[in-house]
Amino acid sequence: MKKKDLILIGIILLAAAACWAGFRMFGDQKGNMLVITVDGEVYGTYDLSVDQEIVIGSTNRCEIKDGVVRMTEADCPDQLCRKQKSIDASGGTIVCLPNKVVLEISQDGKDAQADTIAQ
Repeated sequence: MKKKDLILIGIILLAAAACWAGFRMFGDQKGNMLVITVDGEVYGTYDLSVDQEIVIGSTNRCEIKDGVVRMTEADCPDQLCRKQKSIDASGGTIVCLPNKVVLEISQDGKDAQADTIAQ
């Protein structure tokens, strides 16, 4: 191999890495969905790209804003679900155990597998 061949291979590898990084950072986030389950049953599925506030029964309220989900209200005594870290397209789960509410991110738009909570 000659020096020019190595330079060409390096340029191609750098271009491929730049394209990969660009798609990872700025790629389409469609397909990332919030799946809400209550007592083990799917309550609803919501697109992370749409800013909205979701009332979950009469017990909880969550918010999707700029692709980030957080629990904004809960009537449980400990309020731990409100203190949990926000979740986004990279994944995560928010659980309100007393109200049996689970917020989970599904990468492919299908229902996320929910853990059922024993009564």
